[in-house]
Formats: sequence, C-alpha cells, structure tokens
Amino acid sequence: MPISGTPSRAELVEHLVRTRIAGDVATPRENNLSHYRKLANSDRHYWFGLELGDRWSDEQDVLAVMAERVGVNDDPEYRYGQDTIDPELTVDGLERMAGRLRKAADGQQRVLFATGHPGGLLDVHRATASALRAAGCEIVVIPDGLTTEEGYVMQFADVAVLEHGATLWHTHSGEPMKAILTGLEREGRPLPDLVVADHGWAGYAGQHGVDSVGYADCNDPALFIAEAEGTVQVTVPLDDHVISPRHYDPMTAYLLSEAGLS
Repeated sequence: MPISGTPSRAELVEHLVRTRIAGDVATPRENNLSHYRKLANSDRHYWFGLELGDRWSDEQDVLAVMAERVGVNDDPEYRYGQDTIDPELTVDGLERMAGRLRKAADGQQRVLFATGHPGGLLDVHRATASALRAAGCEIVVIPDGLTTEEGYVMQFADVAVLEHGATLWHTHSGEPMKAILTGLEREGRPLPDLVVADHGWAGYAGQHGVDSVGYADCNDPALFIAEAEGTVQVTVPLDDHVISPRHYDPMTAYLLSEAGLS
C-alpha cells in the first residue's frame, strides 16, 4: 500500500524499490540498449525535441551517461535481462528539482507543466502545479487551438497534454511544446520562467532556452544527456508508468516537502 503523508528519504527509497518506480524496473535491458542505439544513430524520435548533432554517435557514450545518472548496468556486454534504476539517484534528482521549484516559488515565477506520459505522470504534475500556485506562482495557460501532426495540444488540470481521438496521448515529440512556445510568442505573451515536464515537452523547452526540469525512464536517454550538457537543468530517473499512478504519491509528497511547498 502507498505510504501516507510525507516519507523520509529512507522510506521513499524503500517505496520506490517496492513499487518498481526504481530498483529492478520493468523495462528490459534489450529495450534500453535498443533506444540508446537509436539515439546514437540520429533517430529523432529518441532525441525528445533536442538538437544533439553528432556529439552522441557512440552508443557506448550514451550507456556511460545512463550508468552514471540513472544506475543502469554499465557493462556493454550485458545485453539481455533485468535492468535497474538506482533509487538513490531518483531521490537525488527529486532534491535537485525541489531546489528549482523553491526558486520558482520564491520568485513567484511563471511555470508551465506538461506531460507526454499522462497515464503515469499527469497527477504528479497536477499536484506540483497546485502547490506552486498556492505559493504565488503563475501557472501558464496555453493558447487555444494548438495542433501538431499527432493531435491537439490541450490543457487539463493545469498540465499540457496531447489529445487524439478524445484520448490523452503518449508522445515523445517536442512538437507540442514548440506549438505552445510559438503560440505564446505569437500572442505577445512572455515565455515561462520554468517548464516542469517530461519527454519531448521538457527537451524542446530546454533546447529553446527555457529553464526545464523533468522526469525520464531508463530507456529514454535524451533528457539525461541534456542534463549532462546543461540544456535541461534536472532529469529525475524513474519508471514513468508503473501499475498504479497512486504509487507516485509519496514521491510527489517528498518533492513538495523538500521544496517547502507542503
């Protein structure tokens, strides 16, 4: 059962492992390596709205970043089976993200929330947006009528999402964030001071020069590379779609507590 209230760091680490948000996660090693290879081979679907050029054309360099920042197995000969996310690195990332949220709250900044993984992370973002609004931040309202080739860019519970066929859509693309930022500029409105997101929403914002923090899974290396290069400020490693979205509640409570927002 989920932890009630705000966990200690040790309690959160244990919870992350028990619910497989971190520790021995569901994503298999072969899937991780396949995605690292595709990023290295310039498959833009795996670039998450970033411009990586030819800097990451060696998949072993990608693996090294993921071992350091996520805790996957660093042995290039380990090609099949279980892979891992180090829960201590997850909590480290949450604490770094909390610091940026605290800065946003102190400055009553404009913050935009978005997710390409609404089945797992929508409520994490919604709760964070609610806490920042209570602290005096402006939660950015996106322009109306935005679209991409995949569907409509909408906003639910303060979180921008992609909608397609009356369904909230899983997307890696940076195009929805591009549509939002372009739409804000077209209306003469200021860009966000901070984007809190995941997938291409976070990647494109960082590439566009907006402060960006976010979450990413062990098979999604782009945002960890972006953090290593300084394009994205914080990337928190986690399994982004576990069996119940309620399993993320203790993590969100810890994040908000560390940020002084609860």
